[in-house]
Amino acid sequence: MALRITQLSTAPVSAQEIEIVERKGLGHPDTICDALAEKLSIALSRHYLERFGLILHHNVDKALIRGGAAYAEFGGGIVLQPIEVYLAGRATHDVNGSKVPVAEIAVETARQWFREHMHAVDCDRHLKFHCLIRPGSSDLVDLYLRQKETGIALANDTSCGVGYAPLDELEQVALTVERHLNSPTVRSACPGFGEDIKVMAVREGHAITLTIACAFISRYIQNIGEYLENKARLADIARDAALRVTDMKVSVRVNTADKLDAGSVYLTVTGTSAEAGDDGEVGRGNRANGLITPYRPMTMEAVAGKNPVTHVGKLYNVTAMRIAASLVREVDDVSEAYCYIVSQIGNPIQEPRAVDVHIRTEENRPLTDLMPAIEEVVHAELANIGTLWQEFMRGDITVY
Repeated sequence: MALRITQLSTAPVSAQEIEIVERKGLGHPDTICDALAEKLSIALSRHYLERFGLILHHNVDKALIRGGAAYAEFGGGIVLQPIEVYLAGRATHDVNGSKVPVAEIAVETARQWFREHMHAVDCDRHLKFHCLIRPGSSDLVDLYLRQKETGIALANDTSCGVGYAPLDELEQVALTVERHLNSPTVRSACPGFGEDIKVMAVREGHAITLTIACAFISRYIQNIGEYLENKARLADIARDAALRVTDMKVSVRVNTADKLDAGSVYLTVTGTSAEAGDDGEVGRGNRANGLITPYRPMTMEAVAGKNPVTHVGKLYNVTAMRIAASLVREVDDVSEAYCYIVSQIGNPIQEPRAVDVHIRTEENRPLTDLMPAIEEVVHAELANIGTLWQEFMRGDITVY
């Protein structure tokens, strides 16, 4: 493995004059696809482990939502054509003649997710599911099964992962605001808030503007007056949540495309734009840290739905984030870290082709003083890759 360590020479993102961060919320069509793919991977992994003693080959990272058609009106509305959910990818369907009910697992897992997370969605009336998952190619299945013989998991792709730490204030604001707005407490108190909440955070100097899109739910809002009350309440809740993690000035704007004199407002039956206005796909939304950060290093790799044992497209993104976080937490004088990891298909997952670490020190301390501690952190986190699947199985790691 080639390990390269260099000093960050550019100014911190938080010190630049402008910064943009986006968070696609729980009910955004892209985030829904990520969630369904990841929950399906976990469900398949549990089934394989319980029935066959090991997690078998699968990559179910190709979920797609085809938006439906709906008519929303104050106090009610109707879904005219259902939201269509396509679950696709590859998975082991047969083990020595023993069939795996992949389609049944896929559909029931998706239904369960909607029941738990989308309070205005009726799984029977508003959704239609399609399972398009096929068996994997023989060469990738063989590569995957070599771990059973050797006890060593081999990378099933040549891919890269990236991570950085810590999150700056704007990133914390975007994440905190959306998660609070979609928390059980707020959802219970404000049933008119749909789960499809997108936060676009812009910092200019020391002032933050949050532009929030929320798919309000028509059955809970009787007229335009109540709609405006809900908008104002959402803005207040968002501002209060933001001020928990920043001392900067925060302004909030909600559903800025509304045109009240024409009666055009963001009202939905289900609480998601997928009912009529938008479609979704795995990998088009938040990165593995839950954010879209164009001022930071990112990879286009879709993380959700990939198997948690050998797919480096998942494992290396999580590990890169952990390396960066551990460097900031454990190595004296390191205030910021970026980490890039690339694999080579067929090699042990703990032995990437290259690791590139960039650090920022508080006192511009020479790298030579820090090299041993940095190398120790990198090697320790790489050694833990083989047990990450257990954390994914428990649901301890969120990748969207």
